[in-house]
Parts: sequence; structure tokens; C-alpha cells
Amino acid sequence: MTPDAFARVRARLAANGEAVRALASGLGADQATWRPAPDAWSLLEVVCHLLDEEREDFRPRLDVTLHRPDEPFAPIDPEAWVTGRDYAGRDLATVLDAFGEERRASLAWLDGLGTPDWDAAHLTAGGHRLRAGDLLRSWAAHDHLHLRQLNELLYAYEAATASPFDVGYAGDW
Repeated sequence: MTPDAFARVRARLAANGEAVRALASGLGADQATWRPAPDAWSLLEVVCHLLDEEREDFRPRLDVTLHRPDEPFAPIDPEAWVTGRDYAGRDLATVLDAFGEERRASLAWLDGLGTPDWDAAHLTAGGHRLRAGDLLRSWAAHDHLHLRQLNELLYAYEAATASPFDVGYAGDW
């Protein structure tokens, strides 16, 4: 990865962190915990997931890949964390603050890497060769998946709670 490409991804991670905060800030508990379906995640649960991924997945795994490639990744279980860590019972503002702090720590950590070997690879427990550059690019892409999810939740909440009004004039989703 060129220094320019790294700078673009780093800038995207910074902007994505701000976007998460902008989308999720100022919501009431009803909206933060609302689910469009019983098996869907709420906005609060998405932000909790992003916080845990920041702390326990992308940054730590990138660190292992770059600095200790023979060390196994610490196990993670994002699906189980939703209920096991009581995401639904948390306070959104507190989680957003913690996510912001973790993202800033991640950006500072990335800034301190110098000139890493983005082709450095880690062999996962499943036998997949995962390069440092793959992880960095996946980190930004992961943000985008969940930014889309946050937008979908915000739109669905507007549509579900608009009665007696309608959101059709907004256009097709």
C-alpha cells in the first residue's frame, strides 16, 4: 500500500468515526433501542458492536499481523456479544463516547506505525492468509457496512413512526 493510499484509508477511518457519532447522537432511548424486527439489531446494538470491534478486532488483529504474525488472534464472537454483553441495556451516549475514544486511539496508533509492511500476513486458525493491508481495508469497509445499517435503521424508524403521516415523498428507499 502506498503512503497516499494509507493516508486515504486513515482519513476515511477518521471521517467514518465522526459519521457514526453524527448519525447516532441525540437520539432518545426509544429510538436507540428500536428494532425493525425481533431478530434485527437496534441502533444502540450496532454502535456497541462497533465499539467492541474497535477494541477487540481490527486494531488488535492488525497489531498481531504486523508485529507478531505467529501469535494466534484472540478469539472474538460478535454475534454472542450482543446478548452476552447486554448491548441493549447500555446507554447510547456513553457507548458513543467510548467509541470516539477508541477510534481516536486507533488513529493515533496507526499514525505511530511508521512504514509498515502491508503485505505482512497472518495465517488464521481457518488457514486463511490475511495480510495487514487486507485488515486495514476491511476495517474501513466494515465501517461502511454499519454506516449503511445505521442509515437503514434511521429511515425505518422514521417510516414506522410517521403515522398519521407518510414518508413516501422522500423517495424510494
